[in-house]
Amino acid sequence: MSDLLPDAPGQFPAETTSFALAGPAGKLECEAKPATEGRRDAVAVICHPLSTDGGSMHNKVVTMVERSLRESGLDTVIFNFRSVGRSEGAFDHGNGESDDLAAVVAWARQVRPGAKLWLAGFSFGSYVSLRNAVALQADALISIAPPAAGRGWDFSPIKLPSCPWLVVMGDADEIVEPKAVYDWVASLPEGHKPTLVKMEETSHFFHRRLMDLRGVIKHAVKNWPPHPEHA
Repeated sequence: MSDLLPDAPGQFPAETTSFALAGPAGKLECEAKPATEGRRDAVAVICHPLSTDGGSMHNKVVTMVERSLRESGLDTVIFNFRSVGRSEGAFDHGNGESDDLAAVVAWARQVRPGAKLWLAGFSFGSYVSLRNAVALQADALISIAPPAAGRGWDFSPIKLPSCPWLVVMGDADEIVEPKAVYDWVASLPEGHKPTLVKMEETSHFFHRRLMDLRGVIKHAVKNWPPHPEHA
């Protein structure tokens, strides 16, 4: 399935590179990009929305999050969960996808030793990245439209991070109930509360608001450590 992709490189690439990483259920389709300016000693791994609803690493919200972080000085990695695109395996309701994320993070740490790890995700991808943030020792977290109520994703047992954490939620989201997310954020204990940004007149897929999302992310993370070089 992933035969046309080269194997994962042994160092972080100096230009956009697509590759196949050996994952727990077969090959994972990945793409790595270096920071565009003011490089930080950090790498961001970004998770895509629900596989069974057509989510992939090429989702426009995912690519905008990736662009925003790359423009903020981070090397970035996007990837397809098992069963999506040229990634092998079968959908596993967030369990196997957590193992996929761990495999991608392990590669990122191997090729960027000592770099801080940032995790980000959109919708289902925000559930997977949050669910694993503590175990993977993430240094920062970005959650876009996290499905904190409904759709079968249980957030209650998740160990909450204490790192810098941004939640962005559209108040006209037609898939994830905005009030449920606002209430969930409000219920979190002190020391584990994210910065919540509510985007007015914004749907789940950020139609006509993608550039606004870019601005929100870049503004929120500009002072997060590690700081960009030449800042």
